[in-house]
Amino acid sequence: MNPSFLLYAVAGEASGDNRGSELLRALKQQHPQVRLLGAGGPKMQALADGPFLEWAGEAVVGLWDVLKKYGYFKAQFDRMLAEIGREKPDALLLIDYPGFNLRLAKAARARFPHLKIVYYISPQVWAWDRGRIPKMARFLDLMLCIFPFEKTLYEASGLKTEFVGHPMLDTLASLKTDSPRKQNLVGLFPGSRTREVRKLFPVMLEAARLLNSQVPNLQFEVASANPSVAAWMFDYLKEHRFDPSFCKVGRDRFYSLAQEATVGMVCSGTATLESAYFGLPMVILYKVAWPTWIIGKQLVKLPHIGMPNVLAGREIAREFLQSGAKPAKIAQELARLLKNPEARAMQQRDFQKVISDLGNPGAGSRAAAAVAKELQL
Repeated sequence: MNPSFLLYAVAGEASGDNRGSELLRALKQQHPQVRLLGAGGPKMQALADGPFLEWAGEAVVGLWDVLKKYGYFKAQFDRMLAEIGREKPDALLLIDYPGFNLRLAKAARARFPHLKIVYYISPQVWAWDRGRIPKMARFLDLMLCIFPFEKTLYEASGLKTEFVGHPMLDTLASLKTDSPRKQNLVGLFPGSRTREVRKLFPVMLEAARLLNSQVPNLQFEVASANPSVAAWMFDYLKEHRFDPSFCKVGRDRFYSLAQEATVGMVCSGTATLESAYFGLPMVILYKVAWPTWIIGKQLVKLPHIGMPNVLAGREIAREFLQSGAKPAKIAQELARLLKNPEARAMQQRDFQKVISDLGNPGAGSRAAAAVAKELQL
């Protein structure tokens, strides 16, 4: 056993902090000699044994947000490289956040050629630039992936890869209630970031208004990720003269609402896969700034963007994207689902198959074991 092993870990937003803390907690339990430095969120920071930057709240979405904060991220990039050079860790563990972490991995490999580099939560380059995979094989020692098809894809380019399963299965298992759904409840899930919410909540709200005129006795509730987002939603409802009772604003209600609603409107991203886990019949929405959308369209090579659809290889849940996110069309599809129990049941069966293909719970422990094996702890 190594008497002391210094690991430098980097995650860049709340989800990465969650995944990183699960892996690191298991790793430190299995191998108490591991000491942790790096950057991430509060959960990873709580496991640290030395200098650790808590910066997960700085996450950005879209090209223009990145450009506006370029100076900040460049300063942190340079600071981390300097810290790695000064502290001389035995290995570098990068969790998600590919825009930053892949660049950091490449720079670290060039500057510290003998440093072991492991990446957890494989970046979805298979969606937007598969040509990057052989390049990644040059500066990564091990890739830990959470979708089963990724292992073959990465290994074909010479990158050592382990499929560890999806950590969502651990996170959500204890939250499952299996309680009956409320037949007239429609859930709105516009995302967790303020910019996402401001793009999607108005569209969802107008779709709800149109749906309400087509299907009687409906109730609507929106899941808000934090108090500031909830406050903005309340202000929007008031400013646009919606009756306060028309759409309830639920705080910290994502997981319970996804199990109570009969149908939902869900922002594309992790929320779609989480909603699929809970069997929520849904439509998928996505809107970003037009420059980001135009650039993204040039890069993304997939026919679908919602993860349940990507994993199924077909459109299980209808997608309404950018200019296609029209309230009238969204309301029409929701009305179809509400009026057709078999359509909802078919979607739920398809979701169940997608989730079953993600493997078994225990991703964090399996990821920790794979890291320990690679680093010879």
